[in-house]
Amino acid sequence: MSENQETTEAVTITNHHDYAGFWMRFWAYLADLVIVFSINGILLSPFKFIDGGEMDVGFWTVTGIASTIVLYLYFVLMTKFYGKTLGKMIFGLRVIREDQEPLKWSDLLFREVIRRFIYRVFWFMNLFYLSVAFTEEKQGIHDMFADTRVVLDR
Repeated sequence: MSENQETTEAVTITNHHDYAGFWMRFWAYLADLVIVFSINGILLSPFKFIDGGEMDVGFWTVTGIASTIVLYLYFVLMTKFYGKTLGKMIFGLRVIREDQEPLKWSDLLFREVIRRFIYRVFWFMNLFYLSVAFTEEKQGIHDMFADTRVVLDR
């Protein structure tokens, strides 16, 4: 075997990942929601004692805005600094880039913030999560646009 063939074979072997399927990602996401809900309960409980608990800012409440900020910060910061959220840690999952480089802020901005906002505004788009169950590399539409994968963490 030539040296080039050995190098190519070694690269192929080291870049192989086991992709996380729909149900593993679903349960990790539910765990994350419980964690975020708990964090919001702890951080936002003082608002219950201020002005009857709900201060309005236009159509929204202060606690609604703050809880949304906590949700986005949790997913973005945990994924940026650890490559996974606590829910993904529990289930042994990790978010990686397609090219194996470290996750960039631009990847996370789309993957975690813009996608969640779009999916919340257009609720029917949540059906796109089902693409994870049917694509070869178990990618959601948001993973395809962000060039990310969710893999089993070894």
